[in-house]
Amino acid sequence: MNDPLNAAAPAPLANMGDPIRRTESVAKVTGGLQYATDLPLKEPLEAYFLTSAIAKGEITSMDTSPAEALSGVVKVYTHLNAPKRVATPYIQKGGYVSDTNMPLTGTEIHNDGQIIAMIVADSYETARDASHRIVVRYASVSPASSLDSPGVQLMHPGALSEKEKKVGDFEASFRSAPVKIDATYSTPAQHQNPIELYSTTAFWSGDQLTIYEPCQAVVELAFGAATMANIDPANVHVVNHYMGGAFGGKGYMTQRTALIVGASRELGRPVRNVVTRDQGFTLATYRSETKHHVRLAADSSGHLLAYGHESWEMQSRFDDYPVPGFEVTTAMYGKPAITSRVNLVKADRQTSGFMRAPVEMPYMYPLESAMDELAVALKMDPIELRRINEIRESPVDGARFTSRSLMQCYDQGAATFGWSRRNPKPASMVDGDWMVGYGCATSCLPTHLAPATARVTLHATGEVSVDVAGQDSGQGMYTALGQIAARALGLSPQQVKVNMGDSKLPAAPASNNSLSTASVGSAVKLAADKIKGHFGESVLAGKKLTEAFRHLGMSQISEVGEYVPPGRKPEVLDMLRRGQVPFKNEARGDESKDGKPLMFAFGAQFVEVRIHRLTHEIRVPRITGAFAAGRIINPRTARSQLMGGMIWGLSSALFEATEVDPTRGRYTNDSLAEYLIPVNADIPQVDVIMVPEEDNEVNPLGVKGIGELGIVGTAAAVANAVFHATGKRVRDLPIIMDKLYA
Repeated sequence: MNDPLNAAAPAPLANMGDPIRRTESVAKVTGGLQYATDLPLKEPLEAYFLTSAIAKGEITSMDTSPAEALSGVVKVYTHLNAPKRVATPYIQKGGYVSDTNMPLTGTEIHNDGQIIAMIVADSYETARDASHRIVVRYASVSPASSLDSPGVQLMHPGALSEKEKKVGDFEASFRSAPVKIDATYSTPAQHQNPIELYSTTAFWSGDQLTIYEPCQAVVELAFGAATMANIDPANVHVVNHYMGGAFGGKGYMTQRTALIVGASRELGRPVRNVVTRDQGFTLATYRSETKHHVRLAADSSGHLLAYGHESWEMQSRFDDYPVPGFEVTTAMYGKPAITSRVNLVKADRQTSGFMRAPVEMPYMYPLESAMDELAVALKMDPIELRRINEIRESPVDGARFTSRSLMQCYDQGAATFGWSRRNPKPASMVDGDWMVGYGCATSCLPTHLAPATARVTLHATGEVSVDVAGQDSGQGMYTALGQIAARALGLSPQQVKVNMGDSKLPAAPASNNSLSTASVGSAVKLAADKIKGHFGESVLAGKKLTEAFRHLGMSQISEVGEYVPPGRKPEVLDMLRRGQVPFKNEARGDESKDGKPLMFAFGAQFVEVRIHRLTHEIRVPRITGAFAAGRIINPRTARSQLMGGMIWGLSSALFEATEVDPTRGRYTNDSLAEYLIPVNADIPQVDVIMVPEEDNEVNPLGVKGIGELGIVGTAAAVANAVFHATGKRVRDLPIIMDKLYA
């Protein structure tokens, strides 16, 4: 491929680093990496969870004797003899767990797939076999399992009010507007399904606890495990060098970990548990379904006059995890009157949580769809509608953007995609039996930041070590941090070795919200700059460096960088080291004379769909995305991240939905055979354009974050293209043939 936009290693443009290969790439593709369950153990026991066959009710009897009689079974735990644990609050309330429904504490069943027994045996096969021999009887109750089910509890917690936005008189502005859209959209429940299954391995050496677990927050996990095991956090060591995908499902500690830790302590042996694929649907968090009522109005020239958005989000009876995206959507366009409100719908389901672009994807989808509907009503090109409503300040409070390259993304993306060939009339473009449609939508992602620490060591040999407790969940952090240290010191990336995924290393935040490079990378840069200061701002090379160290009488120099995001107090570093950094949207920058500026990465996505006129089969032959996200550390890994996000966005648009039995409240497609995702044949061409952008306000690196940016606009672009091809508007994801026939 000669086109640098499509090359695996695109040529770096302004404000971009070198597209070097990932440091672990060969080991990863040849099976040389050790993931959590690969780390060696001496005579480990295997644990297997038996989960509930109902979604709500009570266990009336349980006979474990057939399982206990099976050769190789060491112990069967139930609510009668469960390992001792200390409860810890929900992660967003100062605790450590991603859900507070503690299993094996009673006979009541609160949701589908709840853990009701844990079998520990000398082999995985024996433990699983034993689980099938346990006889369980239930008294089942009809669950409330969907947003509209009888028995759900509608809540509007006071904490949500600060996330809602109100500007001007929305009702009057909407009522008097000449052009308006009033529509309801929905997104389904979705599950992350990382290729590496969820797992926990725990073992004790005296009072020292070691945990091997794929997790996105090793420091938080260490303190959470210590709290639930009631031991000193200094005695806990969490190791997680590599992950085979996470996407939010491995975001924070779950109740599973405490069970395995307790069993290992009681039995005096290492205990390992690997959650099965179907259990991963209920024993981890997921993206909950949402519903949105959007009202959008404009004058005859396309200037927005009113934007109203009310949402409903599914949540468990136990915890509140709201993801209202109004801080994102209300900052997108124009100067309309605004009203917004989010509602939590409490039902008999497990607690939801992070899933890639957790806030932006479900909220930008209805807004970008409504913008397209408005453009149709105005008989206006949808790009032109966005151009007319392009802004440099927030419609809510006048806060300025540190940078906003949205229209540059639209211009470059449209030129590459060939948007000018689009006939604006719906259902007007055909190719034989195929109806052809073009659609576009905006991507955006707030620049999230968190406190972070890192240690950089320069050795007399010229080699450099970077130590940080942060995690690489597959996005290429080893490579990026090595490049950041090398650039700051004026050395080659080949001279840098990065050590990560160990709770005993300098504390780092959770790997989520696309904040790792910006936050941890800033700490690495600060540490490297300190080292450079020892040499008069220029690190020597070769023999001169060796002589300098001999003169200093040492063989290495180590410095620790401590990064505190603008507007945060230094005390957050102490919280970081305890794994308790409060969850906060860092879209806002530091205090300044004109308020807190907005920090966003932007993108524009273009999709071509083809729909067969007889079968209504939907195909997407090509996607183009143009993105501006500040400094790009490595164009190769950045392109991969953006491409992966776009493919996931396509998956959300056309394939992904976790189906719930409305009567029994149980997931019915909890496998990769039935939970549909796209394959290579579904994605012939994906073009990624990185628009050069410089923003020195966001953080010391000028990095905005890209891991989740690519997913945000794709689903809306697909939906808009489907309308353009057929003249039929599908507002409820995923878009399948049935809905086109309807």
